[in-house]
Amino acid sequence: MILGVGIDVVDVERFGQTLERTPSLRDRLFTESERELGLNSLAARFAAKEALAKALGAPAGMHWSDVTVMRGDDGRPHLQIIGSVQARADALGVHSLHVSLSHDAGIASAVVIAEG
Repeated sequence: MILGVGIDVVDVERFGQTLERTPSLRDRLFTESERELGLNSLAARFAAKEALAKALGAPAGMHWSDVTVMRGDDGRPHLQIIGSVQARADALGVHSLHVSLSHDAGIASAVVIAEG
């Protein structure tokens, strides 16, 4: 059963300007393994984290660093969650998360489906 769906889009150039203006934001939004990725990939990962928050009901208290967008051996993205995000998913009865990422023409987007 689908428990939640989230979608988000990010203007890549504007996102890059925000990261330049506030360098500490990179550390707050991304895990260590994500921080060194290119701007398109960072924007898509931020969109995925926003989409995940929406799929989980956008509760207060979730930490961005409790989500890592990983690439599987097959190249497909998946979400690794811990801490505050795992607690929210558990509270909702989420058993699996599905994520799709895209970036083209200066826009990054992501869709997340929470299944229970």
